[in-house]
Amino acid sequence: MSIRRLRRNPKILGDVNMVTEDLKNLYYKRLLPIEKYYSFHHFHSPSYQDADFDNKPMVLVMGQYSTGKTTFIRYLIEQDFPGSRVGPEPTTDCFTAIMHGEMEGIIPGNALTADPKKPFRNLDPFGNAFLNRFQCVQMPNRVLESISIIDTPGILTAAKRKLSRGYDFPAVLRWFAERVDRIILLFDAHKLEFSDELTRAFGALSGYEDKLRVVLNKADRVDSQQLMRVYGALMWSLGKVFRTPEILRVYVGSFWSEPRQVCEHYELIELEEEDLLADIRNLPQNAVVRKLNDLVKRARLVRAHAHIISYLKQEMPTIFCKESKKHNLIYQLPVIFTKIQQQHRVPAGDFPDCTKMQERLLGQDFSKFKTLKPSLMASLDKLLTTDIPKLVPLLQQQELRKKSLHGMLDGEFLGTFRPEHYRRDPFKELKDDDSNEKDFDEWVVERYKPKYDEIFYNLSPNEGKLSGTKVREWMSTTLLPKSVLAHIWRLSDIDGDGMLDNDEFALAVHLIEGKLEGHWLPRELPSHLVPPSKRLSTVSDEE
Repeated sequence: MSIRRLRRNPKILGDVNMVTEDLKNLYYKRLLPIEKYYSFHHFHSPSYQDADFDNKPMVLVMGQYSTGKTTFIRYLIEQDFPGSRVGPEPTTDCFTAIMHGEMEGIIPGNALTADPKKPFRNLDPFGNAFLNRFQCVQMPNRVLESISIIDTPGILTAAKRKLSRGYDFPAVLRWFAERVDRIILLFDAHKLEFSDELTRAFGALSGYEDKLRVVLNKADRVDSQQLMRVYGALMWSLGKVFRTPEILRVYVGSFWSEPRQVCEHYELIELEEEDLLADIRNLPQNAVVRKLNDLVKRARLVRAHAHIISYLKQEMPTIFCKESKKHNLIYQLPVIFTKIQQQHRVPAGDFPDCTKMQERLLGQDFSKFKTLKPSLMASLDKLLTTDIPKLVPLLQQQELRKKSLHGMLDGEFLGTFRPEHYRRDPFKELKDDDSNEKDFDEWVVERYKPKYDEIFYNLSPNEGKLSGTKVREWMSTTLLPKSVLAHIWRLSDIDGDGMLDNDEFALAVHLIEGKLEGHWLPRELPSHLVPPSKRLSTVSDEE
């Protein structure tokens, strides 16, 4: 259990927290004064808060309506969350931050932006029209102890493009894109439609392509020939929108916990699922690296911004023709960018989008701009050339330690755990007032065992046991996701010998049947499901 090991080894957590604290101190000491001096937040994103450094990694899930966004989140956490609805029509009409909390509850948007412990305080400028469509769901969940998930409204199709949301939807997406660790963009294999709002949403993600993971969902519902055509059409459309030389990775999958339909590309779906979920599983380990990367990216943008503001200030006349000169400078902004690149050796990639910068300059008073302040620029250079490089060895030491630890339990991210306090759980151990020790002497699987034994002996056990290969081949015929079957195997192989005897196999079949009926699997095997022949061994193991 890697989480337990991590908790037992405070030195590793200490290293992570130390790097985070150093990043926070460097931002407040080196970068924030320059941002304030040159009014950086008037042109770009607001200043960072403590919560932006201290919060857990966040995953932004977005896509058109009915692409499976909410179902994907339920698949990750294997749990319904308050306010979630699933349907073919647009059901998610608000941004929902799904976070860990000891008690289940919903926090509305206006109250959420007032909480200094949450990284959402800078959403205030979007106004009530957005905050009324923003909420935070807190709930006890093992997955949410390590990551937070942002569910988004379905992107409108061309038929609904005339509808207005009442707030700047692309701007909100860009605000989240800057702060999250991963962006999951879902498409439905049945319908590929690039609407105007989807194109604008892509524009909001510009510059954050490294965080983006594209998923072609519900791929088991089409045959291989159709999948090939849909995949090709999606890649072609993405290539037109994201004008980058590298090709975006598209994951083909069917992300829910129900049995998948039989298809020729079933194995491909399993492999793609493992790749994507492994990427999400590594987010908590790489969170500090992402924060450092974002801080460096922001510092470079601040440096370019300071040079732009200083140049505009120097070019402005003292008394006459201020307004005409201002408009002339805005018009010549592309040329000014080139001059600054040559004079100060600022890389072209550090500059903001020229068109957006021109739009924002129109409403500014150039006479209030500041010229370059050598002490602030020297502090910024020290941040980039000295302070940040000093933190890199600490990150490398952290990487070395991570290799000696197991990754987080697959099942926690592969949709196989469910808190034990939910109803309609046939695997839950019920303790009523009338129960006594005799109730637990009976094994609940015993009544179905003749049927399970017939399957067991038809698979030709060797010396009373079935090998893992034989069990895996039989389990695969149920069409449950491989992640779910892996958790069932872990629960069933009680003695941990890599094989199943007739009791262990009966338990595995019982768990599979319960899952196929729509129930949730237990996180750990309850005592009433432990075969009588294994109860002594489990007791001795606990001792």
